[in-house]
Amino acid sequence: MARKPALQEIEATPEADRLEGFPHPRHTRAVIGHDATQQMLLERVRSNRLHHGWLITGPEGIGKATLAYAFTRHLLAKSGERDPSATTLAVPETSVAYRQVTALSHPDLLLLRRPWDQKAKRHTASIPIDEVRRLRMFLGHKAEGDAWRVVLVDTADDLAAAAANALLKSLEEPPPRTVFILLSSEPGRLLPTIRSRCRLLNLSPLAPDDLQAAVSQALTTSESGNPPSPGEWPRLIELSQGSVRRALAATSTGGLKIYERVLATVTALPKIDWAAVHTLSDEMAGAAAEQKFEQFYEFLLDLLARLVRAEATGSGTPADLALARRLMSDGRLPAFAAAWSDTAAAKSEAMALNLDRKGLIMDTIARLATAAGG
Repeated sequence: MARKPALQEIEATPEADRLEGFPHPRHTRAVIGHDATQQMLLERVRSNRLHHGWLITGPEGIGKATLAYAFTRHLLAKSGERDPSATTLAVPETSVAYRQVTALSHPDLLLLRRPWDQKAKRHTASIPIDEVRRLRMFLGHKAEGDAWRVVLVDTADDLAAAAANALLKSLEEPPPRTVFILLSSEPGRLLPTIRSRCRLLNLSPLAPDDLQAAVSQALTTSESGNPPSPGEWPRLIELSQGSVRRALAATSTGGLKIYERVLATVTALPKIDWAAVHTLSDEMAGAAAEQKFEQFYEFLLDLLARLVRAEATGSGTPADLALARRLMSDGRLPAFAAAWSDTAAAKSEAMALNLDRKGLIMDTIARLATAAGG
């Protein structure tokens, strides 16, 4: 019989969706924002009208996983641990359900996610069918009494084709008192049959006040990251677009400074300061600069998308409209749209094949210079 891993071994395993230096979303004490969604789920649980499948969607980092774990803890908590007058899904941190779900040790919870490849020292590229096959054993054991069981898929976007089809079989014939919670930032990529078996919970980006509260909550328990100064909040809120993850990444990687460098590079087009680009690419190329590298491309692709949208629709901030007009007014809109698409594809390919990051950044800047007529 295989030895069951100790809790400390489970916690030591890197997690694919954990932002370095910050707790995993399941450790977040309170769901901030999404009040109407919490109220609806509470009412469904209280009235025993809970659908068996829930697909929680929305942009990355807006609280999908935080909500999913709060929902899971609420379902798995004993009836005496739930406050019947509560307006949120929260259960006491001292409850068995809270502690066991946080430790991923609750017997009535099955988490499906990209596994860690100990030999390769990285996460697999997708959730393989072997992970989903664990469903058969999990669903073969009934929960005690009228307790719920929860299958949490984080994220459904990562399901390999065979794994998605295997999950679909369980969604089509769900056992009693079992709830499937699927997270997705790109629901359009999922099998239509999976989407049709679930109730959709489409979460919106957080409003500025909720974003600031959620970021502050995360920073109080973080290993890194400094609270933004009052003067930094407006820019941080603008760049984060309602995503706590984006805001936290910016605070922990010097993201605001990275954005200023991205903006300066694009603003100077078609001119390029190649000495500065070499310096930038050297900083971003190392393995230790993973988050800075991701932040650079996230900001760059977002800025390009905003500028293309501003030129194509005439809507956007005054600064974006002015820059877009200068760069694209002579019919270069298609060239910049193609540059955005080509840059996104090249970055994805480089990550998948572990290609040279410095070369990728140099090629990216050269592509933008060409699009701008340089």
